[in-house]
Amino acid sequence: MSSDYNPPQEPLEFLHDDHEVVLVNKPAGLLSVPGKGEHLADCLMARVKAVFPTALLIHRLDRDTSGVMIFGLTPHAQRHLGLQFEKRQTKKTYIARVAGEMTQKTGTVDLPICVDWENRPRQKIDHENGRSALTDWRVVRAGNGETRVRLMPKTGRSHQLRVHMLSLGHPILGDPFYATGEALDHPRMMLHSETFQFRHPDGGQGTRITAKAPF
Repeated sequence: MSSDYNPPQEPLEFLHDDHEVVLVNKPAGLLSVPGKGEHLADCLMARVKAVFPTALLIHRLDRDTSGVMIFGLTPHAQRHLGLQFEKRQTKKTYIARVAGEMTQKTGTVDLPICVDWENRPRQKIDHENGRSALTDWRVVRAGNGETRVRLMPKTGRSHQLRVHMLSLGHPILGDPFYATGEALDHPRMMLHSETFQFRHPDGGQGTRITAKAPF
């Protein structure tokens, strides 16, 4: 990541908080956690900690992805939610705008992903060395040379949705790593984490938090 990091400065939108967890609508362009070097210190984690000093990291979103992120406020919550992620018990739904008009209405991408070492942090499909990655998708609408699609990842690989949509020939619009030409010419990457479902660390009740896509 280069030194041209200019994260958005608008106030954070807190979606929910209680004695165990806080959920935030992460803006696009803001790192989830600090990068290497002082110029990459500003991040969602630091901003959340300024308001909730006990906040603990559980998962991340890519810098250019916006949407729902959860933080634990106690070690118990961090452990509880960490296990839910590990056992794939959380459910996330994303909204994306992708290049081209998809003709099929629904589908699943089942293609293994690993880091593209020569082009880090890019990832790639690799049937020999990749880790299994599974994404369900459903078209919301298509027209004007693009498609709005709902993405339901079943695994949590790095850049999974971005690589899987590229593998279908429909890169996410504005994606700085995987889109090219006109598909790259957008003010931001058109990927947003819209809903997050989890079991609450206090009592296990099913909880669903939503942040509407800003595009």
